[in-house]
Amino acid sequence: MKRQILVVDDEVGALTLIGIMLERGGFEVQKARDAQIALTMLGEYTPDLIILDVMMPGMDGIELCGVIRQREPLRKTPVLILSARGDAESIIRGIEAGANDYLPKPILHHDLVSKVRSMLGQTSSDM
Repeated sequence: MKRQILVVDDEVGALTLIGIMLERGGFEVQKARDAQIALTMLGEYTPDLIILDVMMPGMDGIELCGVIRQREPLRKTPVLILSARGDAESIIRGIEAGANDYLPKPILHHDLVSKVRSMLGQTSSDM
């Protein structure tokens, strides 16, 4: 069974690109364009991993991470933050909100897939 990943990003281009990278990496991908859609989806299922963009209208990815961490079924779900903001302050805010890791954008296919696999405790031989 494929591992499920929820990607939350308000930019359709980024959402599509990240989705393609992960699908090629052997994952099943669900996509949400904002925090509200993501929270609705997370009320219906628990993915194996959640990828959040920081810069989104309304609730940003770091706030969303904080909300996710307060929901019982999601407390242990790995969260990866992707952001064009790679400054230390943003990274610290993300980790403090409960993110497991932080990757700066733009992201390379190999980096994203290997980061997701390592966060899920998978090796390429598990695929």
